[in-house]
Amino acid sequence: MRPAVFLDRDGTLVDELGFLARPEDLRLLPGAAEAVRRLNAAARAAIVVTNQSGIARGLFDEAALARVHARLCEELARGGARLDDVLHCPHHPSEGAPPLRARCACRKPEPGLVREAARRHDLDLARSWMIGDSLRDLECGARAGLGGSILVLSGKGRDELATLAPEERARTRTAPDVLAAVELVLAADQGR
Repeated sequence: MRPAVFLDRDGTLVDELGFLARPEDLRLLPGAAEAVRRLNAAARAAIVVTNQSGIARGLFDEAALARVHARLCEELARGGARLDDVLHCPHHPSEGAPPLRARCACRKPEPGLVREAARRHDLDLARSWMIGDSLRDLECGARAGLGGSILVLSGKGRDELATLAPEERARTRTAPDVLAAVELVLAADQGR
């Protein structure tokens, strides 16, 4: 079993655009390809877990999302990086029509996507990390039993951090961006 780093997509790896429906609108954040490349070199699985309620809302379909994710993989490959998997939740609890309007086990902060990735890739969750720009990402990691999580201050991360009480803010690991977060993960590995 190997450890993984679970990465949120929007605001962590790519620009936060609200609902990213067109591949041509995808822009990697600075350092994203290098961050994933470092995970690859460290033999850590690099797995995207992302809520995509735009599907439930009827803003785009699974085929459009697949094209966006293909572009994400192409852009990362240009930087010498590769993802081990990309998992998404298409549901929303109150928008759209059934079966996509649903409370599910895969919409973060629920841990379903992380657990599915662990099954697919034989992952050691206790040695794995979550990196995202939302407190929902960090809660997902905690519910899945991950070894750690880091809130990146890109995307909506800075605003999310500001909502926390001072004592909670002090306990939350942060990094300015995904590359700095990956460096923290890899340094923690070396400290073991």
